Amino acid sequence: MAVNEPFPATPLPWQAPLWRQFLALHASGRLPHALLLSGPHGVGKQRFAEALLGYLLCADPGETACGECHGCRMLASGYHPDLLRISPEEGKRQIRIDPIREVNAFVGQTAQQGGHRVILLSPAEAMNVAAGNALLKSLEEPGARTQFLLLADIPSRMLATIRSRCQHWNLPLPEHEQSIEWLASSLGSREEAEFWFQVSGGLPLLAVELAAPEARSLRKQLHETFDALVRGAEPVAEAARLDRQSLEAILWYGIAWLEDLIRLGLSGAAGQVRNPDLLPLYRQAAKNARVQDWFRLLDFAREQRRLLAAGGNPNPQLVLEAWLVRWSTLLRS
Repeated sequence: MAVNEPFPATPLPWQAPLWRQFLALHASGRLPHALLLSGPHGVGKQRFAEALLGYLLCADPGETACGECHGCRMLASGYHPDLLRISPEEGKRQIRIDPIREVNAFVGQTAQQGGHRVILLSPAEAMNVAAGNALLKSLEEPGARTQFLLLADIPSRMLATIRSRCQHWNLPLPEHEQSIEWLASSLGSREEAEFWFQVSGGLPLLAVELAAPEARSLRKQLHETFDALVRGAEPVAEAARLDRQSLEAILWYGIAWLEDLIRLGLSGAAGQVRNPDLLPLYRQAAKNARVQDWFRLLDFAREQRRLLAAGGNPNPQLVLEAWLVRWSTLLRS
């Protein structure tokens, strides 16, 4: 679920103060060689990083990359010899040591275009211990005009030795009206913007992802699944209907809905839930189980999601079946 990015990338409206800080540091020659950009998924870390690397690889930047020089054209084509992107291999969740060895070789080379060399590493918390330790030497001795950009949703999951060698920039959450204006232009209406902004928990780029057709379809299917469980459907059969869907996405929705349920159960205030269209389901669930039961189910879902993020290899279908059985038991209590 990716958000289409403009080219050249520009910072988002709520990132303007941080962008001015970057420009001032760059102009004065005091830009740290390693930046750790953090914030929850959907706040715009990738967009800010793309704007940064575009600026650094541009031959004639103004407030942002020019979009017209040879460096910008190479970047637009999808390849620039002085840019190295590191992320988990397809189908993997960890960044292992081999790609980091590639980083170490890359920083030892001269920039082919005579400017900066940029290493973009995302998500930084996906590095395993061996990879993190292997990166330390390059972070300590990066060479001239080498820029590391590390992106992390949860920087506390990174090695402390890596964090300590980076300047940490926590990207700001946007104000409501600023987000709605931007979202309305992306989604086509203020009504759509308000709804998906609420569902996303105030994260505009996540709101755009959740509003995309594929994500809407999964959300609708999950809603139908839980409605069916309330009516007495067999949870293992319902899990089988979801077998081609992303377990991580299913758990994300489930966690968000459980948090809503708990808010409703504790406060009774419908206005505090993030998914107002699911209130009938929540009210039915709240009648059938105690708040502490929902907390236990929430703990289970978070633990399964943590195992996935840590590179564990749980059987997705077994996890999904166990989770829906637990839901079903509570919904029918």
